[in-house]
Amino acid sequence: MTEIRAPQIPTTHNLAELTVSELSGAIKRTLESGFERVRVRGEISGFKRAGSGHLYMQLKDDAAAIKAVVWRSTAVRLGLNPEDGMEVVATGRITSYAERSEYQLVIERVELAGLGALLKLLEDRKKKLAAEGLFDAARKRPLPLLPGVIGVVTSPSGAVIRDILHRLEDRFPRHVLLWPVLVQGEGAAQQVANAIRGFNALPAGGKVPRPDVLIVARGGGSLEDLMAFNEEIVVRAAAASEIPLISAVGHETDTTLIDFASDRRAPTPTAAAEMAVPVRADLIAEVAQCGHRLARAASRQIAEQRLTIEGLGRGLPDPVRLIQEKTQQLDAWIERRDNAQRGFFDRKRDQLHALSNRLRTPRDQIAAMRNALSSAISHLSTCISASLERSARRLDNAGAHLRPKLLRDLVDRRGDALAGCAALLESYSYEHVLKRGFALVRDEDDQPLTRAASLSSGMAVSLQFHDGRARAVVDGGSAAPKRKAAKPEKQGTLL
Repeated sequence: MTEIRAPQIPTTHNLAELTVSELSGAIKRTLESGFERVRVRGEISGFKRAGSGHLYMQLKDDAAAIKAVVWRSTAVRLGLNPEDGMEVVATGRITSYAERSEYQLVIERVELAGLGALLKLLEDRKKKLAAEGLFDAARKRPLPLLPGVIGVVTSPSGAVIRDILHRLEDRFPRHVLLWPVLVQGEGAAQQVANAIRGFNALPAGGKVPRPDVLIVARGGGSLEDLMAFNEEIVVRAAAASEIPLISAVGHETDTTLIDFASDRRAPTPTAAAEMAVPVRADLIAEVAQCGHRLARAASRQIAEQRLTIEGLGRGLPDPVRLIQEKTQQLDAWIERRDNAQRGFFDRKRDQLHALSNRLRTPRDQIAAMRNALSSAISHLSTCISASLERSARRLDNAGAHLRPKLLRDLVDRRGDALAGCAALLESYSYEHVLKRGFALVRDEDDQPLTRAASLSSGMAVSLQFHDGRARAVVDGGSAAPKRKAAKPEKQGTLL
C-alpha cells in the first residue's frame, strides 16, 4: 500500500495558533484589566427591561455608541429609573460578550449628567403626569377642620418630626401616627409611596386608627437630595390617596412634583402642622364669640317677635266682649231648639194617635178571617157537589150508549192478535232453535261466539244445548274443517 501524504504548507511566521474561544477570552481579559473602572457620559437609547430583571441600553453621543447592561442585582438599588433620551454619567467596567464578539459597559451606578439634565427630566415628567390629570384642581380634597388623627410620613430621626409635634402641641394637641421612612437615597421613593398607601389601607374603626389627614414632610436639601419626592411612584401614590394630604418637602423655595399632586402644599413642615389644626385658643375664642353673637341674635329676634305680637294684640277685639256676645247667641239658639223640639214632638204625637185609631185589634182580625174562611168553605162545598152531580150524569149517559156485544167482539179480536204475537216471538227464540239439534257456543265471559275466526287453539268454551250446558276446549285453529277423502270404489274384475 502506498501512503499518500498531504503537501506541506510552508510556515511564513512563528505566531501561535489560537481558537476563537481563546482569542475572545484574551480580548475579554485585556478589556477588563485595561478598563476596570470607567465613568461614561452619554444619552440613553434603546432602553428595555428584560423579563429576568436585567436592563439593556445604549449610551451614545453625536459620534459613537456603546452597549450597556445593568444586572438585576444592581437595578434594584440603582436609585434612578433610566429612560430613553436621559443624559447620564454611568460608572462601571468594560467587558466583552464572546458569543457576539461585542464589548459592553457593565453599569454599577447611574447619575444624571448635571443640573440641566435633571431639570429637563423633572419638566418632562411633570408634563407627562399633568397630561394624565394628576395635578387637576378638581381632584384636590378639602382638609378637615379638626382632625382626630394625623398621619406623618417622614424620617424618625430628623428634626422634622420634632418640629411638627412641637407645633401641634402649641396649637391643638392631636393624636399623631408616624410612619418612618427614608427621605433620600436608595429605596426612599418606594418607602414613601408604601407609607401613603399603607395609611390609606387602614380600616376605619380598626385597632390602628385611620388618619384624617396625612403630612409628607422632609427638611431642606439640594435637588438631588429631594429626588425621592419627584419619583413617579410617589406622585401617583399621593394623587391616589383618599385621605387629604399635605406635602411639606424642603424649604419655601423648594418645589417637588409631590407638591402638585397633594391637596395642600406647605412651605415648611412647621407650616404643614399649622395647616392641619387650628389654634385651640383662637378656636375657643371664636366659639365663644359665635355663642355671644347667637345669644344677641336670639334676644333681638325674641324682642322683635314680642313687639309684633303686642301690635297684633292691640288690633284684636276684647275677648270678654266676644265671649259675652257668643254666649248670648248660644242662649238664643238653645231657646229656638227647645221650641222647635216641642212643636215637633206634638205633631208626631197627634200622628201616632190617628194611626192607632185606624189599627184593628188582633181579636177583630181573627174574627174577620174566621168569617171569610167559613164563607170560602161553604162556597167550595157547593161547587164540589154540583161538579159531582154533573159527572155522574155524564157517566150514566155514556154507559147507556155502549153496546155489550160490540165490546165483547173487540176484546176477543185483541186477544187473538196478542196470542199470535206471542207465538211468533216464541218461534224466534234461540231456545226453540236449540230444540232442533243446534248448540250455542260461549266464551269464558259467557259471551256468544258467532264466528269461527273468534276461536283459538286451547281456548275454553261452553256449549249450550236445549237440555243443559257442557264445557269444551278448542283443538286447532279457525281454519275450515277438511273433508274426508272418499274411499275409492273397488274396480270389478273381468272374468
